[in-house]
Amino acid sequence: MSFLKRQQDQTQLLSDLKIAQSFGARLKGLLFTDSLNEDQGLWIHRCNSIHTFFMKYPIDCIFLDGDLRIQQLRSDLQPAQILFPVWGARSVIETKAGNIQRWNLTLGEILYVGT
Repeated sequence: MSFLKRQQDQTQLLSDLKIAQSFGARLKGLLFTDSLNEDQGLWIHRCNSIHTFFMKYPIDCIFLDGDLRIQQLRSDLQPAQILFPVWGARSVIETKAGNIQRWNLTLGEILYVGT
């Protein structure tokens, strides 16, 4: 299991970060899940756009470049939405709706993933 921290002050944001690297894991994403806890998230590699079709709940999305620098933040993305490509993004972290605001994330901030 991995975790997510804010690099600047080492504040832990997520204690349960799953990583989707394979094609199948990236394709499935959070589909067929009923909810996320505040400390859960999914990090989807090689991804700069997503959709929320067939999802049951809203999510927050954190788009990151190759250095894990925040490129775009999307809060409270409802089911059946499409987010078009975020240029410069290499991955996205999907987490419980409301976490971006609760963590007070900002564009350009660098995150850290550990195990």
